[in-house]
Amino acid sequence: MTDWQLTTPVAFIIFNRPNTTAQVFAEIARARPPQLLVIADGARSDHPGEAQLCAATRAIIERVDWDCDVKTNFATHNMGCRQRVSSGLDWVFDTVEMAIILEDDCLPDPSFFRFCEELLEKYRDDERVGQISGVNFQLGRRRTTDSYYFSRFNHIWGWASWCRAWNNYDVNLAAWPQARNGGWLQDILHDSHQARYWSRLFQRVADGEIDTWDYQWMFACWVNSALTILPNVNLISNIGFGPAATHTTRDNQFAAMDTETIQFPLHHPEFVIRDRQADQVTINRMFNTSLTARALSGLKRVIQQ
Repeated sequence: MTDWQLTTPVAFIIFNRPNTTAQVFAEIARARPPQLLVIADGARSDHPGEAQLCAATRAIIERVDWDCDVKTNFATHNMGCRQRVSSGLDWVFDTVEMAIILEDDCLPDPSFFRFCEELLEKYRDDERVGQISGVNFQLGRRRTTDSYYFSRFNHIWGWASWCRAWNNYDVNLAAWPQARNGGWLQDILHDSHQARYWSRLFQRVADGEIDTWDYQWMFACWVNSALTILPNVNLISNIGFGPAATHTTRDNQFAAMDTETIQFPLHHPEFVIRDRQADQVTINRMFNTSLTARALSGLKRVIQQ
């Protein structure tokens, strides 16, 4: 790692948590990206003291002490998760061709940055791949000795992508009625229970019942047959679980997971084929529609923040 230098821009999404933001920023600082693009939402008027927390969080960016082009996209008022993150990422991919993206509670292992950068370059023009992620929810299970595998699920706890893929994104899900009425989810998922599960979620997003941006990204990747690269070791620890979080308010097995350094050179899979077995593990642990209690506990939202 000593002879390697990060050259890819990093996008950093922050809000009102200076403590977790400082921890993630410290890892970004270790990686020393040449360009840092910072997205921040504004304080909510009905949350006393939040303006001060937002100001303290934004001030952390002033700690940049390496040669770095810092650009900021700070909201002057509260836009909410859906509009703030989506518009911020629109700005990022209007500014740069590709980027590594971290939220304020996604603490990366240092090897995460090199992992993303090498694969961003390798798959730059391969439209079969829409995203690279740093998280692994297999809890130690491995099918191969490769460094990573291909998945249907584009987890966003530390990820990277290209503007060519983000161009498929639509925060308003304008294509959802056609996909819903045409039964496309059944064709994509080959599972009637999962099709109903995701159909309900996409409908709620389309109706404005869920203030989020990431289900729309999942939809964009699915309808464009774009796979996600997931590492075979976990490179991200989500340190944001708790009452201060927007969505991950309750601890579970995925909170503050241990990370492991991935080894270089990377061992690439021979084929770009989805690991269906790994995806089934993810479904069973995170999106099992038969486990009502698990859904009620919030695990169905675990990939959000």
